[in-house]
Amino acid sequence: MAKVRVSISLEPAQAERIKQHAERSGMDVSAYLVHAATRQMADSDAIEEQFAGVDSLIARAEREAAGLPEEPAAASVELTEQERREVEDALGLVHGRDRQLRRPGHAA
Repeated sequence: MAKVRVSISLEPAQAERIKQHAERSGMDVSAYLVHAATRQMADSDAIEEQFAGVDSLIARAEREAAGLPEEPAAASVELTEQERREVEDALGLVHGRDRQLRRPGHAA
């Protein structure tokens, strides 16, 4: 498979710094930039995966909110038990805790 050439523009100081880091890593500039970009993409993918649950909850809440009337009817301030659990689950996801109250990737 043929390689694709990509052209980028840098400030001279940035270019020199990248060149120095590439040399210290034993790579040419092209290999160094590909390595750095690939690593950044892997980090971004991992972050997106970690927050997929929160993103799903937000999307569901937005869909549900779109169906609500413009002016909310008078509602009780008390939550049902199911609503309370849903709020706790959502907050747990936001704070990085699974249903067993452990932070993902950490021992209990």
